[in-house]
Parts: sequence; C-alpha cells; structure tokens
Amino acid sequence: MRNPRQLAHALKERVVPVRDWRLGTRFAVSFALVAAVVIALVGSLAYNTAAFLIRTDEQTEFDTTVESLSRDLRGPAMDPFDGGNGPTLLHSDSFTYQAITPDGGLQVQVRGDQPVRFLPVTDEDRATAAEEQAGAVHTREDAAHGEEYRIATVSLGGGSGAIQIGQRLSPTESMLDSLATQMLGVGGAVLIGAGVAGWLIGRRVTGRLVRLTEAAEYVSATGRLDYPVPGGEASARQAAGDEVGRLGNAFSAMLARLAGSKEEQRRLVQNASHELRTPLTSLRTNVSVMRRFEQLPPEGRRQLVDDLQGETRELTDLVDELVQLATDSREDEQPADVDMSALAERVAARTRRRTGREVAVDADGTVVHGRPGALERALSNPVENAAKFDPDGTEPVEIVVREGRVEVRDRGPGVDEQELEHIFERFYRAASARSMPGSGLGLSMVHDIVSAHGGRVLAANRPGGGAVVGFWLPPRSEPGGGTAPRD
Repeated sequence: MRNPRQLAHALKERVVPVRDWRLGTRFAVSFALVAAVVIALVGSLAYNTAAFLIRTDEQTEFDTTVESLSRDLRGPAMDPFDGGNGPTLLHSDSFTYQAITPDGGLQVQVRGDQPVRFLPVTDEDRATAAEEQAGAVHTREDAAHGEEYRIATVSLGGGSGAIQIGQRLSPTESMLDSLATQMLGVGGAVLIGAGVAGWLIGRRVTGRLVRLTEAAEYVSATGRLDYPVPGGEASARQAAGDEVGRLGNAFSAMLARLAGSKEEQRRLVQNASHELRTPLTSLRTNVSVMRRFEQLPPEGRRQLVDDLQGETRELTDLVDELVQLATDSREDEQPADVDMSALAERVAARTRRRTGREVAVDADGTVVHGRPGALERALSNPVENAAKFDPDGTEPVEIVVREGRVEVRDRGPGVDEQELEHIFERFYRAASARSMPGSGLGLSMVHDIVSAHGGRVLAANRPGGGAVVGFWLPPRSEPGGGTAPRD
C-alpha cells in the first residue's frame, strides 16, 4: 500500500492546473460559477423576502387576535367560556387556546376540536391571571410538545384568571424549510444546466478552433495552401457575427492571399525567363561575333559595340523591372506623360538591331499618362512577336499610333479566328506557335500592363494576310479616360 505522501503526490500529478484546462472545461466552470453566484444572490434575496413576509403576516395575525381578545375582555363583563357571549376567538389550525386560574392551574382548554395539548404556564402567566384589570397582556415564545409556540396571556380581570393564546410556529418554519429545499433543488438544476450549456458552447467553439489549428498545422507541415478551412461561407451564413466564423473566413482569405502570392512568384519566374530570353540570346550572338572582332570592318565593330551597349542597357533595365516585380515595388516608377511616337521609335530601333527586320513607324502626336518602362515593354512584345512569326517577311512590321490606339501590323501567317480571343491569356499558345520558342506569357504581360493603365488590348487578322495586335490607352488630351477605340 502507498503511504499518505505517495498518495498525495499521485493525486497532485493527476490534478490538471487551471492554465492547462481545455477551453470547453473553462467555459463550463465559468458558466457554473456565474450561475452559482447569481443563484446564491437571487435565491437568498427571494427566500429572505418570502420568509420576512410570511413571518410578518403570522405576527400580524397573532397580534390582531391578541388585541381583539384584550379589547373584548375590557368591555362589559362576560363569561369567556360562554359560547354565545364569550370573546371572539380566531379559529385556526395554528392557534391553541386555554384558560388558567390565578394559581396557574389549568381550568379548561377552550378549543375542544383539537387534541388536548396544554400550553406551559410560567410565573409571569400566573401573575397576569391574578391581575385586577381585564385585558392585561403578557407575550413570550416557548416550546411544548416538540413544537415552538408564540404565547400571549390575557387577564380576565378581578384576579379571576386568564386566557392563553398559543400560535404554533413549527408549520410556518416547516413551510419555509420546504421552500428553501425547493429553491436549492431548482438552483442546483440551474447550476447543472449552466455547466452543461457552458460545456456545449465551449465544445462548439473549440471544435472549430481545433479544425483551424489542424489547418494551420497542415499548411505549416506540407506547405500546401489547398486545405479546406472551416468557418467559410457556410459558417458565415449560420452566424454572420460569430467570431470563430469570422476567424475562419479571415484564415481562408489569408490562405487565398498566400496562394495568390505563391502563384505570383511562379509567374515572376516564368516572366523573368520569358523576358530575359531575347536580350540574353542577342548578347550570346554578339559575344560569339566578338571572337572575330579583329576581322570586322570599322563600321561593323562600331555597330557591334553599339549593339552590346544597347543590349546591356536593355538587360539592366529588364533586371531592374524584375526586381521591382519581385519586391512589389512597380509603383515606384512614377507615372509621366509618354509620347507614344518617341516610344514607338525606340522599340522599332531595338527590334531592327535584334532581328534585322525593317520596322516602320507611323505615329501621330498621341500622349498618354503612365509608367514609361512598362508601356515600352507592352509595345515591345507584339513587335518582337511579329518579327518572330514572320522572320523572312518581305514587308516591314508596322507600328501605327492613332489617338491612343497602338497597332502592330505584320504579314505573317495570322491567327486562327477561334484563337484570337485567347492569345492574351497566360500560357496560351496558338497551335502554329507551339513549335517555336516562347512560353505564352508575353502577350499576357501586355494585357496586365494595359489593364493597369485603364486601357484594353485588341487583336485581329489583316485583310490579305497577317495579324494586327495592339492596345488602346486613353490619350492625355482626353481627361477622364477618352473614348473607347473603334475595332
């Protein structure tokens, strides 16, 4: 057998500290404690009030009976034992009457319909019975026959005796004890109900919190963001103001934002691959030509150096743009008024240098408000695509700018009519382009840039062959966004 110290130690190990209680247990205990305090306050107040009123009414009834008897005895001389002319006595199961002689002897019990239970007589009672004056009253409380009594002795006058009135207090106290027992029973039931309600509420709340914890642990362990989170739309419909439901919605929204951020990172890598491919290819070609630098004529050397400088500058700008994309600081490039004619000339010159294709520019004086670097990239992509898809074309690639509408025209194979509405989608590649280099991201970047500037993209096939790809931006001369382009 264990000694007391071992038993105390084992009991201490089994007792769970309050700080380690589950939330459901805390709810149940908290509800029970609050209910206990309320029951104690309300129950004690109700019991004390009821007991006071009952006892006051009982006292009033006793005083009224004694006063009535005293008043009757002070009136004309009467025989208290004469049923017809005697004093008025209140008939009640709680009252007992008896007459006593001056020497304290029991003369007769006035009430004949109750069992004979004589009230105790004291010296003060005998002195009152010997009073010459009728109606003198002496009251006291005493016990007899296992019950508590409130006793009044009223003198008959002339030293002839007295009438005693005894009021039983035990029925009232028994009734109050029964009331207290009932209140304790009801209070206990309410206390148990409060504890059960607290436990159910705690279980309901903690159940969803446990599921949220499981979701967080799953995401932390696997890195996957597709875990179904509790407390979403269904929870919002059930309890729009429920804090746990709002927490579930917020957690779900957070996962969605994280998933979007992860997708943006993936897109950034793909965009970087797509955008870096062209300048790196051009640099690689020029570096290979550098091996024969001494064999090149002076004009060729100068053109090669110019190309290297231009491609290096373009690569530097592109890396800066990708860094801004990665750090979400694209908005650091301050918007400015952009002359689309000058921008088209820069893009045409770079395309001529990279591809050897002729690029013609036909531009009016359209000025738009936006980020110059982003807009230049939006125009470069369709121009380079036109040169790529028609490398041996005899007609030049055309850049036409009219009132905010920018079109890149070529005489290549064109685009299938069913694919025109999809070419600006991310990763989409036409069937005729799947054998060529590219990732299907260039035109989707154009769409993103143009949409961010309040414009829209456009694509169509040219009569006689070829394609027209471009976009429309609100001209600076038209406050509020201008008018939509005509297709």
